[in-house]
Amino acid sequence: MDTARQARVAFYLTGKRPGAELEPVEGMDLTPALLSRYRDLNSLRYDYPLVLLESAQPASCVDSLSGLIDAVLQEIAHGEDGEQLSRHVLRIENALRQAAGGSAKSLSTLWDAAATQIGADEDEGLRDSLERARAALEVDGELVDCDAGLPSCVFSHIWQAAQEEKAGRLGDQIARLVQRSSDILKADIARSKRGRSPESLEAAIGGSDALDFDFQAMSQVLVRTANQTTITKTRRRRLERLVNALQSYDFKPQAFRFDSCRSALNAWRERFPILVDVARAIAMAELEIAGDYREDRHDAYFEEYGADGLAPADLAPFADYLVCVNAATMDATEQAALMELLSSGLPMKILVQTDDILEAALPGLESHGFGRSALHFANMAMGLNDVYVLQVPASHLLRCREQIASGLVFPGTAIFSVFSGASPFAGNLPPYLLAAAAVESRAFPIFAFSPAAGTDLASRFFMAGNPQADQDWPLHAFSYEDQDRRGVTETIAFTFADFAALDERFARHLARVPSSARDELMTSVSEVLAAENDSGSERIPCIPMVDGQNNLQHVLVDEKLLREARRCREAWHSVQELGGIHNSHAERLLAAARREREQEAELSEGLTPETPADAAGSVGQSETLPAEVAAEPSPDEAYIETPRCTTCNECTQINDKMFVYDDNRQAYIADRDAGTYAQLVEAAESCQVSIIHPGKPLDPDEPGLEDLITRAEPFL
Repeated sequence: MDTARQARVAFYLTGKRPGAELEPVEGMDLTPALLSRYRDLNSLRYDYPLVLLESAQPASCVDSLSGLIDAVLQEIAHGEDGEQLSRHVLRIENALRQAAGGSAKSLSTLWDAAATQIGADEDEGLRDSLERARAALEVDGELVDCDAGLPSCVFSHIWQAAQEEKAGRLGDQIARLVQRSSDILKADIARSKRGRSPESLEAAIGGSDALDFDFQAMSQVLVRTANQTTITKTRRRRLERLVNALQSYDFKPQAFRFDSCRSALNAWRERFPILVDVARAIAMAELEIAGDYREDRHDAYFEEYGADGLAPADLAPFADYLVCVNAATMDATEQAALMELLSSGLPMKILVQTDDILEAALPGLESHGFGRSALHFANMAMGLNDVYVLQVPASHLLRCREQIASGLVFPGTAIFSVFSGASPFAGNLPPYLLAAAAVESRAFPIFAFSPAAGTDLASRFFMAGNPQADQDWPLHAFSYEDQDRRGVTETIAFTFADFAALDERFARHLARVPSSARDELMTSVSEVLAAENDSGSERIPCIPMVDGQNNLQHVLVDEKLLREARRCREAWHSVQELGGIHNSHAERLLAAARREREQEAELSEGLTPETPADAAGSVGQSETLPAEVAAEPSPDEAYIETPRCTTCNECTQINDKMFVYDDNRQAYIADRDAGTYAQLVEAAESCQVSIIHPGKPLDPDEPGLEDLITRAEPFL
């Protein structure tokens, strides 16, 4: 083994850089190759900044600036000046994107400032375009960028919208109960002697018409002829107490936002007696209005009402509590309070924001580091089985706004684990990119658990939003020029090692190899991990990175960082299994079914006319096996491994006549002639679990057939 190779092996095993052949990466301004094209976010149109829309529904009260601008252009950018108008509006969008950082301001305020900045006062055409666009933009709201403050801003805004809706419904209910209860009291007074007195009658009629009546005579007639039955004094006092209790309730939702679990828990305990009184008053008033209140039965019941807590249905009308905490500030007491809230079933919505998800993975640090704990909060909460759980990075908050809104209106406890991307150890990398890289590398996968969605895990667990969810690592094409100025395109994976390379604390686990010194043993991290069972492999893991001058560099990864990548992959496999992808139980059943088919096939091939009748009879019993077990599909025919279907809707969205769900909501090919071979190939490529096999084409004249056959080969 030559000296250079010995140095690389030594670095892989020890993390030390012997000699001068391996260089440290500190100060080289290196970026993982797949991220290099996104270094300048200001030149790109993407989801951020966001606009927190005013007076909107919870699921739609957050939108992206680019999305709003696109809607405006779609409405007004037509005709001869359409292209010019689009150019002008995109200019102000870019100015707004750059102005979104810092203190939060409204879109309308920033629009006016940005228009002045880009010269709308001096350019009549530009001014006219922006005025037309502003008139078409009928919404307003706070403009926020992806930074450390974003998660709490977004969740607070959606929570506020949800609570205002809830407060409106409760206010309407209380107003109805107060009105109906007051009507009962007024009707009782009207039937009483006091209500029929001359003074009361005169006050009821009032105005100039009162001069035409003899109220004394009218009172005598009414008192003599009226029904004297009135409600009891006990019921009257009860109704008066109910009206007072309902009118005194204050349900301003902004009062229920907290920055610690302990303070939220204490506030709940203090407020709980008030909730009991109001819930009791609502229940009693409903019975009174319906005429169903029975003192002998209900007095004792309502005397003990709320002693053992309130049922979820009784708590549902009241405001939920929002708790926004940062994992880095959570001490043991706060974590204990969090677990108490999660197990309580109370209507608490808890945002746990994490700014650093790599802290505990570093060698030498305590294993109970807050960064690592934050990653486990969501998994622990799912184990409780009745808590709504959502794990999502800040980069995907807009795409997951419906799941956020669903969790914030969930009638129970909900926890949201959010990685902000605002790590102090990522240099100048924008938080948006770091958060997006965390999803891409499987370091912080997206998933949701909704107890209200069904009774089984397949109904409750969602993992949509993760790139290429059926793969260990997402694969992307990367193009560059080699030393001979020839264009090269490679497919490379974005792994946990690439994500860790963005953190300056992991620089000690990386070493740059000069481009001229690369050899065949240097292999990508994904390939090294995939070949771990190959005992003869001597590969050294590396990742491609790009420096500040856009030169491709190859960087070695030591064994400790590879170990972390392996742990990350195994954790991702657990998420995949929960989502029904590469499910080990299903794969075992499929393997057993295949073995059984093979045995039956071998047994059938051994039959001859001289086979004893009893043997033939025993073999004949195999005919009762299901068709999918008894026969192996031909590779030339199109078929789906239906038992492995995860009901992702990808194929049915392509062609719902060709691809149909059975009674178990699992897909099969119902009519091969209902679609094209291109649709079969597209469905196979988009299937998250790779269970669609397109077979051979039926129409030899279908356009692009040669390319389609090549694309179909991996799925035959």
